[in-house]
Amino acid sequence: MGGVFSFSVPCDQFTKCLGVKASYIHNLEENLTALETAMGELKARRDDLSRKVEREEMKGLRKLSQVHVWLDNVETIESKVNALFNVRTTELQRLCLCGFCSKSLKLSYRYGKRVYSTLEEVQKLKSIGVFEVVAEKPQASEVVERPIQPTIVGRETILETAWNRLMKDGVGVMGLHGMGGVGKTTLLEQINNRINEKEKAFDVVIFVVVSKDLQIQKDQKIQEKVAKKLGLAGEEWNQKDEDQKACDIHNALKKKRFVLLLDDIWAKVELARIGVPFPSRENGCKVVFTTRSKEVCGSMGVDDEMEVQCLSHQDALDLFKKKVGEITLRSDPKIPKLAEAVAKKCHGLPLALNVIGEAMASKRTVQEWRYAYNALTSYAAQFSGMEDRILPILKYSYDNLKGEQVRSCFLYCALFPEDDRIPKDKLIEYWIGEGIIDAREGIERAEDKGYEIIGSLVRASLLMEVEGAAISYVSLHDVVRDMALWIASDLGGEKDAVVVHASVGLSDIPKIENWSLVKRMSLMNNRIHHLDGSPECLKLTTLLVQNNFLEMISSDFSKSMPNLLVLDLSGNRYLYALPDSILELGNLQYLNLSETAIPNLPRALLELKKLFHLDLWETRNLSSIDGISNLHNLKVLKLYYSGSWRPGTVEELETLEHLQVLIMGFEFVSPETLEQFLSSRRLTSCTRSIMIKGMEQSEASDITLPVTMKKLRYFSICGCKISEIKMVKISNKSKMISPLHNPRNIRFSSLSEVFIKDCERLRELTWLMFAPNLRSLHVRGANELEDIINKEKASKEDVPFPNLISMILENLPMLKNIYWRPLPFPCLKKIYVERCPNLKKLPLDSKSGTHGEDGLVITYEEQEWIDGVEWEDEATKTRFMSSCKKEV
Repeated sequence: MGGVFSFSVPCDQFTKCLGVKASYIHNLEENLTALETAMGELKARRDDLSRKVEREEMKGLRKLSQVHVWLDNVETIESKVNALFNVRTTELQRLCLCGFCSKSLKLSYRYGKRVYSTLEEVQKLKSIGVFEVVAEKPQASEVVERPIQPTIVGRETILETAWNRLMKDGVGVMGLHGMGGVGKTTLLEQINNRINEKEKAFDVVIFVVVSKDLQIQKDQKIQEKVAKKLGLAGEEWNQKDEDQKACDIHNALKKKRFVLLLDDIWAKVELARIGVPFPSRENGCKVVFTTRSKEVCGSMGVDDEMEVQCLSHQDALDLFKKKVGEITLRSDPKIPKLAEAVAKKCHGLPLALNVIGEAMASKRTVQEWRYAYNALTSYAAQFSGMEDRILPILKYSYDNLKGEQVRSCFLYCALFPEDDRIPKDKLIEYWIGEGIIDAREGIERAEDKGYEIIGSLVRASLLMEVEGAAISYVSLHDVVRDMALWIASDLGGEKDAVVVHASVGLSDIPKIENWSLVKRMSLMNNRIHHLDGSPECLKLTTLLVQNNFLEMISSDFSKSMPNLLVLDLSGNRYLYALPDSILELGNLQYLNLSETAIPNLPRALLELKKLFHLDLWETRNLSSIDGISNLHNLKVLKLYYSGSWRPGTVEELETLEHLQVLIMGFEFVSPETLEQFLSSRRLTSCTRSIMIKGMEQSEASDITLPVTMKKLRYFSICGCKISEIKMVKISNKSKMISPLHNPRNIRFSSLSEVFIKDCERLRELTWLMFAPNLRSLHVRGANELEDIINKEKASKEDVPFPNLISMILENLPMLKNIYWRPLPFPCLKKIYVERCPNLKKLPLDSKSGTHGEDGLVITYEEQEWIDGVEWEDEATKTRFMSSCKKEV
């Protein structure tokens, strides 16, 4: 056959010619099947591994990086396989000649090649996807971000302040203290998260929630948590004793820059016992803790402590409104005003704002809001969320108080009104009167114990110091007060156990369901006119009815109160008589009749043999105190401006052999009467305060204060024609007063406050040299006063005013000198000068007075006075001119 030729090629040569490229096409269906099988096996292995990783992560371990990469690769290859399978049918339909050819060789070749290479990847991943270990302990340097509540209001400034103070080089240990529920934990969590934002700031960051439940063996439990964070925990660790564990932790941390955050500690944490190196400027490490107790800050040796306070009014309202929600606030135009009133009841405490705000979020009628407000006002414990979410948290602070005595003292504070400033001395008097504090070893020692208890309550964040008050006060946060009333009522089980209706506008005695349960009752600061009825109050120990409009107490009212210990009727200016039934109060120990109108001491009162505290302050109608000697057990007597001085009064007072504290006020008495009192060694030795006003005298005379007045704390003299105040001694035999020629070794060591007003003939106050603990001096209207300390009369060896805090000088036209040379005044914070034109030089130099933010401030009335001051030198002028303030 011309023009035609043929040839043959052996099969193996043909296959070799096509090679691998041809196999991509004719093996495509087989490769797809293999890929499907391999991918199924790979996914099964991936799922098994993922479950294993999840179990390990639940144990606190961290997924290995190689496992993480392998799982990511599986996810990637799975996407590629899915993409190939999506066009599988189309590609197989393109094949022809039993798979040896294709309608589009180029497309089939490319697809077949991708299938083949993907199959190889899947098989490779499957082969390397075998892991004996899938997770490990996390590195200690890892900062775990803490979840924080979504609504945080008004804390930006305090976070910045806390962070800046913590990051100072000299701050190694910092304490954040404050009452329960105020937001200390949130602040600590914010600090933790900010550390997380600062990459490589620290090598190790450890957050330990200590909590109340971990207080027993807390150091060991903290040690275990630190060890777990450092990756030290395990079987080998468990075999070691506490010292060995401490060494391991110490060695793990000693070369690292660490931060240890301890939340909610209630006692000192022994860092060395745990193994934590003590932070210092050199190692750059930090320990930050939160606590409710300021005492813990002291025991931890903090470099800086910061009180976390309640929110301001506006921030508190903003937080409350966010919790309530706009839907509820807009549901009635009256609700926003009621919401503000309810928020105010929380007094800025975030815990209460959050819980009560959430409870009110669904209340959309005015009636519900009014009910909520009234519930919070009358008995807050009954409000939703208080008994289970607020009060138990605050109660931890109460439970942590040391001893039943301190707890009882705290609960007593709830008898005072909401937002009240509670005088410390009044509170302590009640505690002693009730017998909570034992006075058998002396009133002064009992008072010291009272101040120690108040200090412990302040440091426990259960009481708050009131700043800027002349008298020493404390206050009780309203929610803490609710907690105290809840505890006193046996956690709500006996609501009548403590009845408190103080400052609520009552005109009658409240209705009590069960008088037999009442232990304490406070009706102070109301409008009650009569105490009547015959309640059976066998358990009643305290009854506070001061500052009402009492006119009458029925004879039946006090008959069934045999165990009453404290009765305060003060401030009832229309109360002219006490019933004879007061005799029934045979166990009464404290009675306050100050600022009442009683004209004499009732016979029945004089039969109260156990009475040891009697307050007759400003009982101006009281004509005499005849018969007071019958009160043999009297230890504290206050006769300030009582109008009760008659012949024989001094002699009768001297028979009170147990008298320890005497408060005296003389108004319009003769010099002879005053001298008779000052001549009594017995009475002056227990006099704590003496006030003299408008002494009836025809010409100038001296006031002679006997050196026996070692307990004298307060001295006041007003409107008297005196030329000099002297120190004198009393003769043992004749009681005659004689001048004291060498007073250097004699001191009015207790005298802390002196007030002198309108004593026109007075020329100097040199006797103050011998009051080393004087803290406040106020002199006003002494027209002839030339010197505070006279150079000729003063002791040259003594330096006056070492403890003076405040000096006020007013309307002293002749005053030229306070002292003739500069004084150190180590405690002085305030000098006030008004209308003292001749006082040209102050006893100051550049080193005088207190320094810093609370340094000495000079306040003045007239600009020409400050312009005319002759400063010791330029350095003194520079030092004080910047702190001089003109009175506005």
